[in-house]
Amino acid sequence: MNKVCVLGSINMDLVVKVNEIPRIGETILSKSFEKIAGGKGANQAIAARRCGAEVSMIAKIGKDENGKILKSKLEEDKISTECVFEDEKEATGMAFIMVNESGNNSIVVVSGSNMAINEEEIDTSIQKIKEADIVIAQFETAEEMTLKVFKKAKELGKVTILNPAPAKKINDELLKVTDIIVPNETEAEVLTGVTVNNLDEANEAGKVFLEKGVKFVVITLGSKGAAVIGKDFCELVPAYKVKAIDTTAAGDSFIGGLSSKLDFKNINKENLIDAVSFGNKVSSIAVQRKGAQPSIPYLKEVKEVYGDY
Repeated sequence: MNKVCVLGSINMDLVVKVNEIPRIGETILSKSFEKIAGGKGANQAIAARRCGAEVSMIAKIGKDENGKILKSKLEEDKISTECVFEDEKEATGMAFIMVNESGNNSIVVVSGSNMAINEEEIDTSIQKIKEADIVIAQFETAEEMTLKVFKKAKELGKVTILNPAPAKKINDELLKVTDIIVPNETEAEVLTGVTVNNLDEANEAGKVFLEKGVKFVVITLGSKGAAVIGKDFCELVPAYKVKAIDTTAAGDSFIGGLSSKLDFKNINKENLIDAVSFGNKVSSIAVQRKGAQPSIPYLKEVKEVYGDY
């Protein structure tokens, strides 16, 4: 059983269903509204846990009802919340999500307490990093705190996985302590300047990350699958063809699934591709369901659909 520690966001998602995402200045009517537990960090933690990993979270919520609800959701999945801190001033993070008829979405995140996690709280969380095999982070918490966590993780011999979302310029120092980076095609373009529409372009973008010290690159390509890139290889791991209803937690489900199956002791082309293939299975089930955390499947459900592996 892999032990995974996630530094990341916990958000309350406010989800509206629409026929089409509105254009600038356009007013539309929504079909429905739901309040659903989310946040990239929490979603990835839950995906890893439901796929069989032992999981802890380093995060921050506000002293409000949303925070209490979201923390309890993690605990229902038996995720360690010892290092989920409370902020005295900032409210729990929120995300406003529009989902269209095709299942595609548009998201605005109000970070709130997610960005308030500080060095003292990271220091308090060192034991969780020591206990982990794999440490995951995204960009819905402060990059300075991610760098601090990843540096400590590497000192302790842990595998680090960075999901650079929302995409922004990355400190090269952080890339040097990142083992695996997992952007989607849009994020890869923002970070490397390379437009990614196919495998060759994914390889070109991947090399930019490798040159900056990242060991492996996994670029998710939506319905095409994922490009897995290393020093001397680039392969496409095809996606599973399904009818998507809501893609909100697709990438998070993929990363959580990947981390639960990764052979962290000896990462190479073969076992990374196996882990990515499993991540594709997990996300293919998630996109056929509504919402973020409610859509994330359990290991037994993945086995029921795809059999043992």
